[in-house]
Amino acid sequence: MKEKQYYLYIATNKRHTTVYIGVTNNLFKREDQHKNKIDKNSFTAKYNIDTVVYYEAYNDIKVAITIEKQIKAGSRKKKIELIEKMNPE
Repeated sequence: MKEKQYYLYIATNKRHTTVYIGVTNNLFKREDQHKNKIDKNSFTAKYNIDTVVYYEAYNDIKVAITIEKQIKAGSRKKKIELIEKMNPE
């Protein structure tokens, strides 16, 4: 039996001026939803968030959500450092 994977991710817009932190069980589908602005009234649509720049995989949704909350509570500087560690460009 295959274990379910959950992804904590950080996405941004083309100018890298706004970051969004989320959790999903299908990273490719979620990025596509952001690109296509599925929810026209969402934060990600408003700020043109459409590119995943960082992610971590977890087997436990509770752990992924806990880490998501910790990252959201952190400073922008910490978020940028986290992104640059995995994705320096």
